[in-house]
Amino acid sequence: MKILALGAHPDDIEIFMFGTLAAYAAQGAELTFAVATDGAKGGKGDPKALARTRRDEAAAAAGLIGAVPRFLDFPDGALIADAALISVLKTLIGEVNPDLAITHAPNDYHADHRALSDGVRIAASFAVPVLHADTMGGTGFSPTLYVDISAHRDVKTQAIRAHRSQMPEQYVERARVQNEFRAGQCNSVPGSLAEAFRFEPTFPFADIRALLPPAPPVRPVTPQTNVVGEAG
Repeated sequence: MKILALGAHPDDIEIFMFGTLAAYAAQGAELTFAVATDGAKGGKGDPKALARTRRDEAAAAAGLIGAVPRFLDFPDGALIADAALISVLKTLIGEVNPDLAITHAPNDYHADHRALSDGVRIAASFAVPVLHADTMGGTGFSPTLYVDISAHRDVKTQAIRAHRSQMPEQYVERARVQNEFRAGQCNSVPGSLAEAFRFEPTFPFADIRALLPPAPPVRPVTPQTNVVGEAG
C-alpha cells in the first residue's frame, strides 16, 4: 500500500491526519508526505529562516513513522489551483503512484487548504482516489469514514510538538478535543480517539473503505436506567 498525504503547510498533515498515517505505518504502508507551501508566513522574523526551520520540523515529524517528506515550496499564503500547482501535483502523483491520496477538505478554513484540495482533485483525475480530511474544528464537515487512532495518540502528539515554531500545544489540544468528539460519534469507549474523513465517489473509485485502517469498533447502544422499586 502506498499513501500520499498532502498538506498545505508544514504542520497540517500532523494536525489533521497523522493518527491515520501512523495506523498505515503500523500496517507496513509506504508513506509520502507532500507539503505544498514553504510556511514562511507562519511566524515573525526572517521568512527564509522560518521556512528552513519549518522544513526541518516537518522532516522530523515525518521521520517518526518513516514517511518520506516532499517539499513543493510554493509561497505561503498565495497558493492557487493554477496550471503550475496542478502540473507539480500530477508529476508527484506519477512518481509516487499512490493507492490513495489524502488532503484537505475543499471547504477548510484556510485559502491555501482549499486551493490544495482543488488542485489535488484535478491532478488526481483517474489516477488515484482522493480522501478529504476533517476541517479545523469540524466546521461544515460531514464525515463518511472514520479511523480509530487510539493506539497512535502519543505519536500524533509527538508529531505536532515537533513543530516547535508554531506554539504546538494549542494544536495538540485542538486535535485531542476533535478526535475525542469524532470517536464519540462512533459510540467508542470513553478516551478513544478517531480521525474523520469524507469520500466523494468519483468514477472509477466508488468504494474505498478497504483501503483504510480500521474504524472504531461498533458498540451496541445499551441505555442505562435506574432500578425502580416495585410499589408496595
